[in-house]
Amino acid sequence: MEGRSIDVKGNKLYIEYENAFENKPTIVFLHDSLGCTQLWRDFPAKLGSALACNVLVYDRLGYGKSGVMTTHERAVNYMELEADLLNDLLCTLNVQDAVLFGHSDGGTIALIAASKYQENIQAVMCEAGHIFVEDITVKGVRDALEAYNTTNLGERLQKYHGDKVEMLFRAWTEIWLSEKFRNWNIEYLLKDITCPLLFIQGENDEYGTLDQLEKTLAQVSGISEQYIIPEIGHTPHKEVPELVLKRSIEFLQRQFNS
Repeated sequence: MEGRSIDVKGNKLYIEYENAFENKPTIVFLHDSLGCTQLWRDFPAKLGSALACNVLVYDRLGYGKSGVMTTHERAVNYMELEADLLNDLLCTLNVQDAVLFGHSDGGTIALIAASKYQENIQAVMCEAGHIFVEDITVKGVRDALEAYNTTNLGERLQKYHGDKVEMLFRAWTEIWLSEKFRNWNIEYLLKDITCPLLFIQGENDEYGTLDQLEKTLAQVSGISEQYIIPEIGHTPHKEVPELVLKRSIEFLQRQFNS
């Protein structure tokens, strides 16, 4: 897919958009807190090809090839704001039949978007998303910060984010480790999710317990399914991509054919 930058409400966002299939949904991929378009590798193309669907992958502001964040300081509701910007992006591209596949922060953003913008979203695949803060999540962020300060993690991230690495890493770690974020919770939004939902999580996720999955599925209003993968951590689509592809394809085929 060829990439380009577009302006969305004054934000310069890098997108890769393949829309060759008429009258077919667009699968939108939402990356994690350190991710970007490039780090999805061939996963989006494989899922889109298997289902003959259009594919949209983009870098959130401050990531990858998108514009720079204006500040590393994030509001407690930063993921709600990202869901609003996602909706603005979909409106800019006239995408009215989105299927969301979000990982980690991207999974949370997908859940929020599905609750707030029901008319434009057909289904959600949430992989290792969060609906509240857990001790294990805070520990995972602390461990990542320690790795950033003591290893070459920053240099490795520069390959994908360039000179934006310091800003995005501070933005992620400082909000999640702050006292003001400890009570962040989006459970109140879940009842408004009416589209089909597949929640994917590794049994050994180092950033969240299965409470995230179980409490999400217990509170959404639409059809919901779970896929818990034994002995897998926080990034199933990288650790066992073929398993995640297979289950995602089966899930979406059921929705498209129903």
